[in-house]
Amino acid sequence: MSGKDKLAIFPSRMNLTIMKTRLKGAHKGHSLLKKKADALTLRFRSILKKIIDTKLLVGDIMKEASYSLAEAKFAAGDFTQVVLEKVEAARTKIRTGKDNVAGVQLPNFEPFSEGVDSNELTGLSRGGQQVAHAREVYGKAVTLLIDLASMQTAFIVLDEAIKVTNRRVNAIEHVIIPRIENTISYITTELDERDREEFYRLAITVV
Repeated sequence: MSGKDKLAIFPSRMNLTIMKTRLKGAHKGHSLLKKKADALTLRFRSILKKIIDTKLLVGDIMKEASYSLAEAKFAAGDFTQVVLEKVEAARTKIRTGKDNVAGVQLPNFEPFSEGVDSNELTGLSRGGQQVAHAREVYGKAVTLLIDLASMQTAFIVLDEAIKVTNRRVNAIEHVIIPRIENTISYITTELDERDREEFYRLAITVV
């Protein structure tokens, strides 16, 4: 057994007890980290499925939004400059939060509206219905894009957390636990050898 395969420790019964306690703790830590990795992987797959579904929805809603904008411009004329002149600040804003998944903080983006719609009267003279529909569809598109951004950010954070957790699980399983087990075996062997030498010395003394 090479020095790298075990810990540098003096073989004694007290150290043997300490090593057994450390081994028990390592097994418990490995079990907890494995459960954490499983929980993170489960959430990771769930978010991945939602991202795929949301991307498909975004594709559909953006097509509908482009079509509704073309309809609105056809009915009400080009109102782009009118809208830009009336806009002072964004109405749709993002509130950030965090979700806790097995000790990992996942960012969460939530859209909310603030202020008055400065373009509420746009298209009042003509094409009002088409303009309102375009506004509604683009509102849905923005909400979906914010949801998608939230999920993709959480996806990246989860991916990194899973890699780190799996590295720790592998380190405990393939490095720390075998090294402690080898140390226990070494201490046990040394103590047994010491007991045999003591027994032999006592036998010689009695004879």
